[in-house]
Amino acid sequence: MNINRKVLTLDEFTIQQYRNIPNATGELSSLLRDIGLAAKRVNVEVNKAGLVDILGDAGTTNVQGEDVKKLDVFANKQFMGVMKHGISCAGIASEEMDDVVIFDDEISNNSKYVVAFDPVDGSNNIDVNISIGTIFGVFKRKSEIGKPCTKEDFLQSGINQVAAGYVIYGSSTMLVYATRRGVNGFTLDPSIGEFCLSHPDMKCPEHGKIYSVNHGNFFQYDEFVRKYITECQHKTKENGGPYSQRYFGSMVADLHRNLIKGGIFMYPTTADNRNGKLRLQYECNPFAFIIEVAGGKATNGTERILDIQPTELHQRTPLFIGSIAMIEELESFKK
Repeated sequence: MNINRKVLTLDEFTIQQYRNIPNATGELSSLLRDIGLAAKRVNVEVNKAGLVDILGDAGTTNVQGEDVKKLDVFANKQFMGVMKHGISCAGIASEEMDDVVIFDDEISNNSKYVVAFDPVDGSNNIDVNISIGTIFGVFKRKSEIGKPCTKEDFLQSGINQVAAGYVIYGSSTMLVYATRRGVNGFTLDPSIGEFCLSHPDMKCPEHGKIYSVNHGNFFQYDEFVRKYITECQHKTKENGGPYSQRYFGSMVADLHRNLIKGGIFMYPTTADNRNGKLRLQYECNPFAFIIEVAGGKATNGTERILDIQPTELHQRTPLFIGSIAMIEELESFKK
């Protein structure tokens, strides 16, 4: 079999990156490779989901009171396991667990990073074979190196993330991650079992023609959101349109498309959820970091997502994220 050596694997790319950074230890590169390993394990189960007992509910609820899917449980164990047995993570926080998990051993206590993640985003789509994903954010711990990490290491604003990313399990499986140096996408090549660089230096288009929102809640949204959605529906060629409405109900799938093609994703407050529904640390901060590095913008309607100081591990927030021109157009309706 001929292998194209011009295509870098995830391992090769991360090693190449840290070689170009003075005083880099390679610890972050190791952590990203661990995440890639867990993603490959989850991908195997996703691809044969109908043949094994991971479809449907696990019979429990998570800290948010939502039904836990069997694949959620499996994915959570995989990501927690690889990070616990690696050398680059001091502890993790998961959307599926009430509290943080601290890896209190000599190697972990000397690790610089902690990870917050949503093991399976879009769980409700598992049973109907729609794309789902994993979301993660990496923070440099504030607690003393050499000692166990603390809960405060996870309660940092999103701007302090050193890396963030997602995995989308779809027609192909992709891992996309961002550092302050850029956003890069890797597609899993099943023939060699490796993530290979397929989307280098990804940029979010300044403008797009896709808006993603749950129209079923239209009359529960704030007035400025309703006005903006109505404006999107009336776009014509003369004023930059027409726009298309696309909404999977899987944040990873919607934002992956909008990152590549341009667009805006909206999850506003409703009468039932005045604090918003998406989780700040597990969903919004990682994607806000990715989109901003790619040239886009993310806000809760009044404040930049990455500037929000979390007070709770499972804090929620409204989210408006995507192409910068579309976010600014939305903000003009509020002004």
